[in-house]
Amino acid sequence: MRAAHMTLTCYNDTHGWGWKHVDLFTRDAAGLELNWVHWAVPEDGPDAADRVTATVEPTLRRTSEWRHGQSPSGMDFWEADAAWGDEA
Repeated sequence: MRAAHMTLTCYNDTHGWGWKHVDLFTRDAAGLELNWVHWAVPEDGPDAADRVTATVEPTLRRTSEWRHGQSPSGMDFWEADAAWGDEA
């Protein structure tokens, strides 16, 4: 089983809900969410998420490539592993 870890998630606001943000999830060893925080981004997708995260949380590092997925409602999202700079 994987140890506790953090993931970044960003979205493509396919439905026009105004959900332009990046989520940072802390997950337990089973992958269940323990806590999360999010911040706004002006654009959709991973490139915007990387730019804003570098400004909002400069010591947070993405430690994997973005992985694309799609929700049951058809919204595109991307997820990547993350760690604080001193943990990466």
